[in-house]
Amino acid sequence: MNVPCFDPGMTSLARCYISSLIAAALSLCVPTNVRAQSHWMYVGTYTGPNSKGVYAFPFDTKTGKAGPGILAAETESPSFIAIHPSRPWLYAGNEINNFKGKKVGSVTSYSIDAATGKLSNLNVQDSAGAGPAYVGVDPSGKVVMVANYGSGSVASYKIEKDGSLSAPVTIDQHKGSGVNKQRQEGPHAHSIHADPKNNFIFAADLGEDRLYAYRLNKTSGELSPAPTPWTALEPGAGPRHFDFTPKSTFAFIINELNSTLNSYQYDSKGGVLTKIETVSTLPADFKGNSSTADIHVHPSGKFVYGSNRGHDSIAVFSLDQKSGRLSLLENVSTGGKTPRNFSIDPSGHFLVAANQESDNIVFFTIDQNSGKLTPTGDTLKVGKPVCIQFFKR
Repeated sequence: MNVPCFDPGMTSLARCYISSLIAAALSLCVPTNVRAQSHWMYVGTYTGPNSKGVYAFPFDTKTGKAGPGILAAETESPSFIAIHPSRPWLYAGNEINNFKGKKVGSVTSYSIDAATGKLSNLNVQDSAGAGPAYVGVDPSGKVVMVANYGSGSVASYKIEKDGSLSAPVTIDQHKGSGVNKQRQEGPHAHSIHADPKNNFIFAADLGEDRLYAYRLNKTSGELSPAPTPWTALEPGAGPRHFDFTPKSTFAFIINELNSTLNSYQYDSKGGVLTKIETVSTLPADFKGNSSTADIHVHPSGKFVYGSNRGHDSIAVFSLDQKSGRLSLLENVSTGGKTPRNFSIDPSGHFLVAANQESDNIVFFTIDQNSGKLTPTGDTLKVGKPVCIQFFKR
């Protein structure tokens, strides 16, 4: 840095010292969220009076603080979003039931402006079913997958060279039902994503109490049934979301209808899930109505987190690394109503919960030794937040 108006008699050491002081003073004038923005935190929403689409907030993974947000893209009910593993592309499932006159939803692809957080529309495809509730990108970054809750189908799309999506390559319509006649009258595909090694694709169907397994052709984008095409869950469980430990040793499914969580030993070569146990996500003394929503394994593989809607909490579990068994450590209030989704930031030090019915997002620190959560005191106002994803700038 050049400093003007030095006294000619100053020593070089004095000049250097004053330069340092001025540089430090000037750095204090730069807003913290400008100096330390390492990620964009994207939020998918249900649109309405207080929401117009996908929002972006600068997020510092060192402090866990978010800066002022922007409307990154105006689009109808982009409830679930996914970000490409290596390119600046974002994919949003528009959870609607009417697209271009057909009873289907849509999937919109965007390019990300890393400097501003803004999203630019690349193209839109129909979701090949009604009410798309989940969008995922395979670890190779070649295929986008969609789970359509309304119609109970899953679909796959090739990612083109510019980040846009092909027309649907595979459409698999589930056909079963479950014992809960109000919620399981037919299939309701609720999530779909790959295991960490990208050997198999799994789709949870709440309406059928099944977890479907597929092989993925990364060249064509086609899904085909795996050797073990599905795993049955307890009748009336209502599987919703699932996750794996980083090394694909164990898998976990959170069940919406009976507020439980299943743990499995996972054979990543054969795609086979062997059940270990089922645990409740609620405190033993809870008597009200509640349902689960989301689940994530901590990057360390030592802790598992699940969200309860009704009890409005995050259930925190410790994971026995040898047996795959879970121990409930605590239930922490999300500081709002109906935590539809939550996310663990890339550093693994912070958990961010999206409270759909109270229009707020709440931040927590994660104790790296115990896995327990502590509210940071920071909140954001966002209309109907549903999904949170991070993008490294």
